[in-house]
Parts: sequence; structure tokens; C-alpha cells
Amino acid sequence: MQSIRPTDKTVKYLGRTLMQDNILWLALSGSGIEFSYEGTYLELCLQGDDHTSALTDHTRIAVYLDGNRVLDEMITSPQPRYIIINEKEPASHTVRLLKLSEAPMSIAGIRELITDDAAKLSPTPAKVHRVEFIGDSITCGYGTDDNDLTHTFSTSTEDVTKAYAYRTARMLDADYSIVSYSGYGVYSGYTDENTDVRNTTELVPPYYPLVGFSRGTYKGTAVTMTDWDFRRFKPELIVLNLGTNDNSYCGNNPDRQAAFLSCYHDFLTLIHEKNPDAYILCVYGIMNNELTSCIEGAIAQYRQSSGSEHITSLFLPTQTDADGYVVDFHPSIDTHKRAASAVCAKIREIMNW
Repeated sequence: MQSIRPTDKTVKYLGRTLMQDNILWLALSGSGIEFSYEGTYLELCLQGDDHTSALTDHTRIAVYLDGNRVLDEMITSPQPRYIIINEKEPASHTVRLLKLSEAPMSIAGIRELITDDAAKLSPTPAKVHRVEFIGDSITCGYGTDDNDLTHTFSTSTEDVTKAYAYRTARMLDADYSIVSYSGYGVYSGYTDENTDVRNTTELVPPYYPLVGFSRGTYKGTAVTMTDWDFRRFKPELIVLNLGTNDNSYCGNNPDRQAAFLSCYHDFLTLIHEKNPDAYILCVYGIMNNELTSCIEGAIAQYRQSSGSEHITSLFLPTQTDADGYVVDFHPSIDTHKRAASAVCAKIREIMNW
């Protein structure tokens, strides 16, 4: 048997990843690896974070073999191992490992890949196009596996592959990066309707330049709370879907809406600074639409301040009872499918893909 490290020589990185202490760390939804494999035996050796002894909110991962999900597990032990391939004769496969759950609750690492001595691994080819998605719980796939409205959030029922962003990337056959945090906003994170205090702790812009914010640690260190190297993934297009949580605080208050507009404009400026060649598509409307005019205003200000016309918007229909809901009245899979189709069509229109 041989031990193979998940480096960029052996695997293709999906989303934002971080190699530290010979462990490839995954934090954000949809982050992972993909590779071409030829051999008879493959075992994945993973690393849990310090949170694995807790009772809830562990990392959920999935492994695909030739496009079929063959493993769906919660990381509840420090160093789990999973045999993915065990065959008598050598065969060729495409293997993909994904983090299905989001970053704030927990992280997971890939220590090594154990194979037979003759096995060969190589990164799968890069796709023609590259897209980044920035968002909140909608983008994360919050509750997609639980339509019982008496339940609440759990990483065990969160699956980014069933959400509109991942679906859009697959429909476009594009490489992707997903930066999303449930409950987070631009000006305010989610607030209860009975509170009048702005949520300034759950904001996406401060964490956008990082590999991924998480309370998950390894040996007491917040390993993914490090600067992201934007040279590693250069998207042609960025889909920004934020405002849903801000609306819980802004409501119909003109001053708060004006502050949201200003913060949204500032975030567009930051996104452009980090990705100067990317087109920006602002998406909004799946769970509420009260901030539509504010987003339109922020886009107009951004055009003026940046001099860039490489930005547009897509306001999606708000979900309905007919669509159905999942946990905490989040979008159903049917809603995600319709949103993915609309976003995909818009991207093909503006990008000529």
C-alpha cells in the first residue's frame, strides 16, 4: 500500500481549501477534492476538528464515485477512515469528496489517501468556466433534507449539492467556489422580529477575504481563519445573493435601508477589488424581496464609483406555499431547482456561455 497526500499534483481542489500540517482543510460548503483514479484499492483518511466530541453540528461529507454518491457521513470521530474502492482488478474512476455542511459550525481535513502500490491519481481537468457564489443559508442548502417545519437547523440535514448555487455550477459545467454562511448579511445578520438590535457579528464582508470563518478548531487553532489567496481561483463571474437576513432588521425603516444600500455598495467594491476581472450578478428574492430597490440603488452607485458596467441583477420570484418549504421555512428542493434554472439562463445570457 502507498500513502498519497492530497496536493495539487494529485487532486483538483474544489472551492477554498487550506493545506496546513500536511492536512487539507475544508470549511466552506462545497469545498473538497476531485481526482481521476486507476487502481484496485482506495481508502480516505480524514481528520475531524476539536468539535467531534460534541453532540451536534458535525461536518457532513459525501463521496462520489463516477458521479454516484457512495458515502454520506457525519464526522464524529477524530480520524475516520473510509474504504471507497476495493476491487480485484484495476479500474478507472472519478472520485469526488465534498463538504456538504457549512463552515461556522465545524471543519474537516483530508490527511491522506491510501491506495494499492500500483494505483495512479491525477487531478481532473479544469472546466472551461469558473463561477463564485456568495450567499447565506439559501446558498448553503439549509435544511434541504428535512421538510418537517417543527424541526430546526442541523448540519446533518444541510446539503449544498441540492441548493441552487451548486446546481447552477453543475448545469453550466463550471468550476466553482462557494462562500456562504447561514443567517449572515451585509449590514445585519438575521435578527428576531422582536429585537431592535442590529446583528453585527454575522456579516459576510469581514470574512470574505478568509479561507472560511469557523468555530471549528484543530488543536485549539482556528486553522481556516487565514487569508485566502485570490490568485488560486479567478472567477469569470460572481453571483452575489445577500439581503435576505438584512431584511429581518431593516424592514421598512428608511434609515436602515439606506445603511444597507451603503454596505451593499461597499461589499461590491471589495468583491471587485479582490476579483477585478469578474462580472457580478446580484441575485435576490427567494425568501423575501423588500430590499430589491436598495440593491438596485447599490448597483447604480457601484457603476458610478467603479466605472464598471460588468454588473447586473436578477430578482427571483419569492417562494410560495405551492413550492413547499423545508426547515424554518427555507426553500424546498423544487424552489432551488427553479432558481438554478433561472440563474443559469441569466448567466448564459450575460456571459455568452
